Amino acid sequence: MVTPSAPTRPHIYLVAAHPHWRDSRVTRRLFDATRALDHVEVTDLYARYPDYDIDVPAEQARLAAAQLVVWLHPIQWYASPALHKLWLDEVFAHGWAYGRGGGALRGKDLWLVTSTGGAEAAYHPSGYNRYFFDAFLPPYEQTAALCGLRFLPPLVLHGAHAVDEASLRAHVDVFAERLASYPDWPEIEDLVCPGCDVPDTDRPRHGEQP
Repeated sequence: MVTPSAPTRPHIYLVAAHPHWRDSRVTRRLFDATRALDHVEVTDLYARYPDYDIDVPAEQARLAAAQLVVWLHPIQWYASPALHKLWLDEVFAHGWAYGRGGGALRGKDLWLVTSTGGAEAAYHPSGYNRYFFDAFLPPYEQTAALCGLRFLPPLVLHGAHAVDEASLRAHVDVFAERLASYPDWPEIEDLVCPGCDVPDTDRPRHGEQP
């Protein structure tokens, strides 16, 4: 009698970026939680590329092999850490990730997992950040749309510096459970990627700079 093999889980590529791991309270715990998940490939950008010299073909190959791409990093100045932005600039190249001939990421999913130092109340018109947190997400959402990625609802932990241990542990458990259960998330079926076409006239010819 042949025992049916377990279904293969979709490959996940998690890109972590934290410039000061020693000072990390939340991102480090989330990063460590991936060690027990053998279908998740992890890159620590600051460890892999301490000289900021990114191996673009290798990163593109890792992305091409994945169905879910996870960006794990804290919010710094309302955006991602510097090395993550450089990684995005170089790896998500025109003609590969978007534009003419650039459909390498189309049909995959993108999940942002992040944290803020400020409490949730700080992200409010009456708070010192002046806007709800969702107001800072359009660059992520549009990056996904431009590349044909489906942008999944982000997992955000506010007030990372002051969160109590029980709440942090619960947050990490949710993160690990979501990775383990992907793509069986109830909300995924209702999500669509709008898609965007970039005309060639809006991008410089090879060797030119705008």
